[in-house]
Formats: sequence, C-alpha cells, structure tokens
Amino acid sequence: MDTTPAVDPADTPDTPGAQLTLYTSAFCEPCMQTRAVLAEAARLAPRIRVTELDVARNLERAESDGIRSTPTVIVAAPDGSEVFRAEGVPTLAQVLAAAARAL
Repeated sequence: MDTTPAVDPADTPDTPGAQLTLYTSAFCEPCMQTRAVLAEAARLAPRIRVTELDVARNLERAESDGIRSTPTVIVAAPDGSEVFRAEGVPTLAQVLAAAARAL
C-alpha cells in the first residue's frame, strides 16, 4: 500500500499565484488600510503574492501602469495580464474575488 501523502498542487511553491501590486505614497492613511486588507487576503489565500511600490521611488513603473492616485492595487494573472484594478481601499471580498480570477 502506498503511504505517500497526497499533495495538493495549491500547496506547492512552484504553483503560480496571483500577483498583487500595491502602489503607495508617504503619509497615505488609506495606503495603511489597504496594506491590512492585502495582508489578510494573503493570509487567507497563500497563493497571493503582494509587492508594494512607493510611487515616488518607482515613478517610471507607476507611470507605465497608469497610476493616478494612491493607494492603487493591481491584480495580475501569472502571465502578467491585469485582471483587476482598485483605486482607493478595496474590500477583502474584492481582493479575494480578483485573486481567484487571476488564478
């Protein structure tokens, strides 16, 4: 009898996940709220990867991503295509639904 435990593909580190990019700026209160929402989403769904970028330090990338205000969250599929964008503080439900679409 095989006693090898079944491995859920979602639990493997090589499984692609949803990439969330949070654009922030200094002294941005809504940015702090958004960080908390994204941290909770990543806790609930380990395949979510969050990258935070300060707009002032990443001006070229922010411009190329069309960032007009902070916070802005962009959810991308593993192939890099954008599936969701939120300007302002998104809800946890919005983030989780967007991450599910990205997978």
